Amino acid sequence: MNIAESLLHALKTHGAQEIFGIPGDFALDFFKVIEDSAILPLYTLSHEPSVGFAADAAARLNCGLGVAAVTYGAGALNMVNPIAAAYAEKSPVVVISGAPGNREEHSGLLLHHQAKTIDSQSLIYKEVTCDQVKLDDPSRAADDIARVLKNCKQNSRPVYIELPRDQVLKTGRAVSRLPPSRPDPEALDACVQEVLNRLDSAESPVLMVGVEIRRYGLEEKVAQLARRLALPVVTSFMGRGLLAGADAPLLGTYMGVAGTPDITRRVEESDALLLLGVILSDTNFGVSKKQIDLRKTVQAVDGQVSLGFHVYPRIPIDALVEGLLQRVSGRPPKTGIRPQVNYPHGLQPDDAAIAPTDIAKGVNDLMADHGRMPIAADTGDCLFTALEIENTEFVAPGYYATMGFGVPAGLGIQATSGKRPLILVGDGAFQMTGWELGNCSRYGWDPIVLVFNNSSWEMLRAFQPCSGFNDLSDWRFADLADALGGEGHRVSTRRELRQALHASARNRGRFQLIDVRIPRGVLSNTLARFVAGLQERRGSQQQEADS
Repeated sequence: MNIAESLLHALKTHGAQEIFGIPGDFALDFFKVIEDSAILPLYTLSHEPSVGFAADAAARLNCGLGVAAVTYGAGALNMVNPIAAAYAEKSPVVVISGAPGNREEHSGLLLHHQAKTIDSQSLIYKEVTCDQVKLDDPSRAADDIARVLKNCKQNSRPVYIELPRDQVLKTGRAVSRLPPSRPDPEALDACVQEVLNRLDSAESPVLMVGVEIRRYGLEEKVAQLARRLALPVVTSFMGRGLLAGADAPLLGTYMGVAGTPDITRRVEESDALLLLGVILSDTNFGVSKKQIDLRKTVQAVDGQVSLGFHVYPRIPIDALVEGLLQRVSGRPPKTGIRPQVNYPHGLQPDDAAIAPTDIAKGVNDLMADHGRMPIAADTGDCLFTALEIENTEFVAPGYYATMGFGVPAGLGIQATSGKRPLILVGDGAFQMTGWELGNCSRYGWDPIVLVFNNSSWEMLRAFQPCSGFNDLSDWRFADLADALGGEGHRVSTRRELRQALHASARNRGRFQLIDVRIPRGVLSNTLARFVAGLQERRGSQQQEADS
């Protein structure tokens, strides 16, 4: 077994199901091993940012490792932004970069693709990964791989592996999977008891779930915990799509002033707000109607639990959930909370112009007739519109908010799961990565893609309406679909949208691109409230600063 094969077997053992990549000269030998060994399937795309986004989405959906393989310099540096997004949103992506051979480093010549120094790339990736290794010593390669992959899983964050091209075929050995770190049992017991005491003494406890419960595969257990404790459940904005297949008393998504008033009131007036895996970001809490005193919450995130001024370090969220379940295992499940979330249905088949809420209605009607689909959403109003769509498997850059995520993320979903995805993307983001749809025919992918086309960076316009730089040209995306191997539909009325959605659902084998013409200035109700809430918050902060 060579080092490359050793790495590939270890990736598979740790939960990777495929590799997304783009080859280059420093990575050619590694890519040949990937192809010849068939240990993991390889999907090549057209641009390195898309490779990163696809690997990220695969990791999010299957609760395993996403893998992105690229070449040195021009390849890996092109992928820094998607890996920064994965780091910010806690997605376990393994970056594997080819590199110059050990002897090449000392040739005295600058090497092509080199930036400042040979190590510049690894230093850059150190900022957006939780562990790094250069496999330049065959005697310790297996141990280094084991450590890095353990940290990727345990921290649910990206890691960086650099593989010099003259080391790929060196003899390696099997990688032993390292056991997960265990918390101190006495500390865990004390922590569990304090959390239960807080919840049992509260009059209005609420459970908010965030991205970590999916990253660590805890949705079913958290749903069971919520039932036994009779806790009403909301997702954070970043946690949209969680508990889609679980029997949990789910109220909906907390969005502060941009969300449902009843959910906002419950969360902000709770005397025991339990935050499981919720990242404390501005997108999750920046538009709270009433300032939440986070010191009075229970927070389990980033491997520790905080209750006011009490902090329990090194208590992973999976250990906390297991401990809580063991303590309440004798309690019968309570059924007093059976919330019904009302999502809009009934798209009118008339000649009115299309608004974002019409898209949500059309998608809800579609899934009622054809079954639920996993959704990949880009940033912008397509993401806010998704909050009006029935809860289903969902990936989106809710915090890092990078454009270009949606299309390659949808391809990552279909590659890793075999499920046909629905992709929601704005026209600005589609201009960045929409061309990856041209790879669908090679792999048999057939997503349904809805392009929110208002010839504008409309979310930016919402914050700065007077600037002309937010204007975009009208790119007729539907006309390009056939050339890329798909089928296009350009729609401007609700009747046309309904027809295109149902025709797309019936047509399998080719991607379906629905170019939805939306008038400029027309926003979803959720985005309009979100923008207003942020502007009000910033105005108040400026007044405080001025005074």
